[in-house]
Parts: sequence; structure tokens; C-alpha cells
Amino acid sequence: MSAGPAEAISIVTPECEPGIGRLIRTPEASDRISGVAIRAYDLWPDDRGYFLEVIRLRQGLAAEFPAESTQISAALSYPGTIKAFHFHRYQTDLWVPAQGMFQVALVDLRPNSPTFGAKNTLYAGGLKPWQIRIPPGVGHGYKVIGEWPAMLIYVTDRLYNPQDEGRIPYNDSSIAYDWELQHK
Repeated sequence: MSAGPAEAISIVTPECEPGIGRLIRTPEASDRISGVAIRAYDLWPDDRGYFLEVIRLRQGLAAEFPAESTQISAALSYPGTIKAFHFHRYQTDLWVPAQGMFQVALVDLRPNSPTFGAKNTLYAGGLKPWQIRIPPGVGHGYKVIGEWPAMLIYVTDRLYNPQDEGRIPYNDSSIAYDWELQHK
């Protein structure tokens, strides 16, 4: 997870079973994609609103993020928006869904990974305040669920580099992710 020279992660779009993959209900779930880490973050509410701490460098899920190349960004998305799939060959992302609710979709694109082709779905945001660390080679995206816009704060261990990014359409037939309401 450092910003120094590293070997690029190989990326292959797998043939996945249709659906949402494994639903991750707890940070300790054993069927997470290899290298994905989840941690609850604290909210401190009071009569004025709430405070949340996004990260502390050198601690928690960002412990290995180098201060000289760590970047913090935010994206506001409207209800029903789907942003997927996106991946990096070098960069590690740390997502902090700070407002609203997200259906987070992950797919392992690393052919040498023990979980290659696995899909995970997480529901995170205001009702489930989780930080999600996404390693290089794991495709990621989200759908804003509910009736309100959602704010994603994301921390990366590298400065923005368009050469490190890749995209796969949200409706790619090989990944076969089901973005429809699940009616559970």
C-alpha cells in the first residue's frame, strides 16, 4: 500500500454467477474478498448534528497509507445513481460512506487471488457506518439507495493518476451483478 514503485496487479474480468455475490453483514465476515477490510467508524451525535472522524494516518485501516501521497476526496451522488465498476492496478482505496446509504458492489479481478471472481455486496452509510478498504485489483462500485443523496468520502494511498484506473460497465455480462431491488 505504499506510493513507491510496485508491481502492477493483473486484471481479468471473470465469468461470475448472476446476482449480488456474498452479502457481507459484519466486518468480520469470513467470505469477504481477499484483502478487503471493514471497520465500523464512530459517530458522535448531539443536538446540532454529528461528528465523524474519517481517518487517522498511521492508524486503523489507513495505517500503511503514506502521508506524502495520501489523497482525501468526496463524491455526492443522487438517489438511484450507479457508479461502477472501477478498479486500480496500484492504488488502495478507503471508502467512508458518510451520509445516505450505499449498496457497495465488489468483484475480485485478480487472477492470482484465492477469491478471484468472487462478488461481495455491503450496505453501508448512515445506518451502517463502515470504513471499507479496497485493495488494488478489486473492482468496486455502488448504487445510492433510499430517497436522499449520499456522500462518499474516500481516501487513497496514492495521488490521482488516470493511468492507474480501469473501468468496466456496471452492467457487464461477465460480472453479471444484479443492481435491481432484491426484495428480501
